[in-house]
Amino acid sequence: MNLLVCISKTPDTTARIAFKDDLTKFDEGGVQFIMNPFDEFYSLVRAIELKEKFGGTVTVLNVGEPANDIVIRKALAIGADKAVRINTTPTDAFFVAKQIAEYAKDKNFDIIFFGKETIDYNGGEVSGMVAAMLDLPFVNLASHLEVDGTTAKLNRDIEGGVEKVEVEMPFIVSTAKGMAEQRIPNMRGIMMAKRKPLEVVEPVDADDRIEILKYELPKAKSGVKLVDPDNIDELVRLLHEEAKVI
Repeated sequence: MNLLVCISKTPDTTARIAFKDDLTKFDEGGVQFIMNPFDEFYSLVRAIELKEKFGGTVTVLNVGEPANDIVIRKALAIGADKAVRINTTPTDAFFVAKQIAEYAKDKNFDIIFFGKETIDYNGGEVSGMVAAMLDLPFVNLASHLEVDGTTAKLNRDIEGGVEKVEVEMPFIVSTAKGMAEQRIPNMRGIMMAKRKPLEVVEPVDADDRIEILKYELPKAKSGVKLVDPDNIDELVRLLHEEAKVI
């Protein structure tokens, strides 16, 4: 099987979030970056499991700058066979999708994996855009994936149940919780990752479709208000006038 896993670099979930340049840019000072967990825990691990079962190659692809190489090397340490970095600064989702689609269009990948979203912007847009650009079937938010010949069977968690779908390869999938379990790189994997190929390719031209005007931090949460259980009128007033939920 010829599998492609698209990975992103994101701030660690415990990172301090701040903005600079008149609130137009994310302040990366002192921030530790990691591989996007949805890409790592679900997409990458499931692709490696399929390779181990059926044979083939797992390629990881990142759109980003040289600083991203440490994240890419971790993917190789976990078990990917080779890596590609498109040498550019990601801007909007369309720009990133265009880079991925251009690289993948003639590589004959059986499955292209994406995590359901990145934990920083939470857009969940790129996978669908790539599917449209490549004119491939797209299964979104899959929680389970099995392969039988050239057919894949997938589960999607939906309201009140599970949707089961079948699709012929090649196709694109975005993965969600349940797809696989996290793998920790071992020492052998870390050492082998240093010798695995990391190809750097130049980007194609693509217009930005979105301009970021400003970032804002959410308002600080107020303290908890305790209401006497017998004072229902006060509870209703607070829910109506302050919480504005009724």
